[in-house]
Amino acid sequence: MKTDNMNNRTYQVCKKCVMDTTDPDIQFDEHGICNHCSNFETNIRQNWFPNELGKNMLDQIVSKIKNSGKNNAYDCIIGLSGGVDSSYIAYKAIELGLKPLAVHVDAGWNSELAVKNIENLVKILNIDLYTHVIDWEEMRDLQAAYFRAGVANLDVPQDHAFSAGVYNFADKNKIKYILSGSNYATESILPKAWGYSAMDLRNLMAIHRKYGKRKLKTFPKLNFIKYHFFYPKIKKISVVRPLNYMPYNRSQAIAILENNVKWRYYGGKHHESRFTKLFQSYYLPTKFGYDKRKAHLSSLIVSGQITRNQAVNELKMPLYDEKELRNDLTFVIKKLGFSDEEFIKILNGPIHSYREYPNNEWIFNLIRYIQKQIK
Repeated sequence: MKTDNMNNRTYQVCKKCVMDTTDPDIQFDEHGICNHCSNFETNIRQNWFPNELGKNMLDQIVSKIKNSGKNNAYDCIIGLSGGVDSSYIAYKAIELGLKPLAVHVDAGWNSELAVKNIENLVKILNIDLYTHVIDWEEMRDLQAAYFRAGVANLDVPQDHAFSAGVYNFADKNKIKYILSGSNYATESILPKAWGYSAMDLRNLMAIHRKYGKRKLKTFPKLNFIKYHFFYPKIKKISVVRPLNYMPYNRSQAIAILENNVKWRYYGGKHHESRFTKLFQSYYLPTKFGYDKRKAHLSSLIVSGQITRNQAVNELKMPLYDEKELRNDLTFVIKKLGFSDEEFIKILNGPIHSYREYPNNEWIFNLIRYIQKQIK
């Protein structure tokens, strides 16, 4: 058990990782081990191959990718955010002999460091880069709508635009493989209660209809049919997650990128986006009590990259440097067009669930159930 002195609340903490009852759905067994840890051992570990078997499986996948694009300039696309996972994928793609095209979707929040990291990466690795810039007024209006909706996952507009932009570009250019940095080694634990899928366009549009002020004419969209059937089944576009087929240690990946492509670390996961940095390190903990570091660190614990004691010590560190917080708050509030008063009202306002707005969650759950039964 641990006590939050600021809120005078006591939380139960997992004895294996650092997840606790700030996740309202967490469950513990008789040994004090949480359901996230047991799910990793029961369901995720069997699909994670950081070994010789994974190498053989990846070799076969790489062979298919090369054959699909042997007569083309590119055989795959990398959705490049500038973060460690996508940057390391780009580095490994060249090492594996692939011909990737980097696609970056600019939602208006890149830090200066992210821009420099992407620039160094593609230049040194000799990778072509295509950047799709989202209409800022549409992005701003959609993100402001999510703030006003009072839901937890404010990163949905960015994440949806990134995925839709990459899929649409792959289809337009007849490229059949998309390399994703998503992986089990660093992202196996993320409570469902802390957010919601960015791929539910119905939910996104419902929130925007209620709180938005302008039409989303050019914002990249990916509806249910396209995402689950048209692109994967008709167009035969496959998403490959290479990091699940190799030993992937986050600290080692950062060192490799720093030493070989002049890449520099941001200080936190997804901090390449100034918006996501403020959202994860200030807005979520302040309004909802969710500290995403717990999920990120717990993922590293169960994959054997850090110890629980290291994670506990990391969580003792402040989420934000006070000067940086003041600067980032001023920047984000002004860029989104909020007054200080409106932002404070939103921050202190009621909390809402994505389920209060029309959504396709039941369909997603049904598809996952069917896929699990087939598998």
